[in-house]
Amino acid sequence: MKTEKPTTKIIAGKYRGKILELPSLDVTRSSKARLKESLFNVLQFDIINKVFIESFAGSGSIGLEAISRGAKRAYFIELDKNSYQILLKNCKAVEMEKCQTVQGNTFVQTPLIIDFLRNSQDEIVLYVDPPFDYRDGMEDIYEKSFNMIKNIEADNIYMIIVEHISSLEIPEILGKFSLKKTKQFGKSALSYYFYTQE
Repeated sequence: MKTEKPTTKIIAGKYRGKILELPSLDVTRSSKARLKESLFNVLQFDIINKVFIESFAGSGSIGLEAISRGAKRAYFIELDKNSYQILLKNCKAVEMEKCQTVQGNTFVQTPLIIDFLRNSQDEIVLYVDPPFDYRDGMEDIYEKSFNMIKNIEADNIYMIIVEHISSLEIPEILGKFSLKKTKQFGKSALSYYFYTQE
């Protein structure tokens, strides 16, 4: 018996209704529709012409939503081979010219991309969605993610969003960035960081 492949849809914008494939759920959690909707209600028109970086991209559904809503381009970083193949397929189904995909370690590749973009005129929205703790060897994934954010030196970061388990205690300050707000959606939450006001 053939099982239905899990899918999600782009909520709004140029590619509204476009169906995206999702990796099998034992590898990635798809960001829930309610969470995604809330995220883009916060971003709204601020996403237009920004560069969107999706670390731990999985299917790329967040970055592709950003492209649909007017982001200039999106960078996707995904380590898992099968998830990466699905990510490529989804990018081709939406707008490959605006997608830059990297198969590799987020903690290595994200800083490289930010460094590469630091002298550009583009403002960056960074979305960090570490896998929840269902994979062995992932115990320190949040700590590593926070350290990665702490070490960002670029001045053209518009906003950093961390998707995390609701029960996680989130640092108020990460390097140059301060926590502005956290919104919860059941087991998941979104925390928004902006430059600390001097």
